[in-house]
Amino acid sequence: GYKGYKQKELRREADKLLRMQVATKLDDQRKRIAELQNKLISRALIEYIDDLERAAMKLQLLIDRVRTASYGYAGLFDAVKVKEEQLDALYEYDNEMLAFVDEVAADIDLLVSAISAREGIGDAIEDLVETITQANTSFDHRHEAILQAENY
Repeated sequence: GYKGYKQKELRREADKLLRMQVATKLDDQRKRIAELQNKLISRALIEYIDDLERAAMKLQLLIDRVRTASYGYAGLFDAVKVKEEQLDALYEYDNEMLAFVDEVAADIDLLVSAISAREGIGDAIEDLVETITQANTSFDHRHEAILQAENY
């Protein structure tokens, strides 16, 4: 009855808070990219600006998707009922997105080093773009977390 409904609401809220945390941490990394763009300009390395802008745009897309993703809501009278196991699976999936935050941060650290050394900048940007692309691809499969939990 009501107790089960309330527990589901708490799980949904926990998932939403987790996603907001992931989005905030990703946004912090996006800000670092913006700072690096300024550094590239000040060091007359403008040939890399467009590539780094591509990374920033892909990261902003991921941030927006994480912030606005559904959080397993099915109302009291909806035909599709979302079970606790599915909400738990969704939370775990979103929790795994935190690993991408660390990977993006590590790639940005490598880019900072490359800019300071003035070598390997293009490769470092490519690695960053690849990591962000993988994170977006992984997030594409988020809905599968509910479907897989449904089968158990």
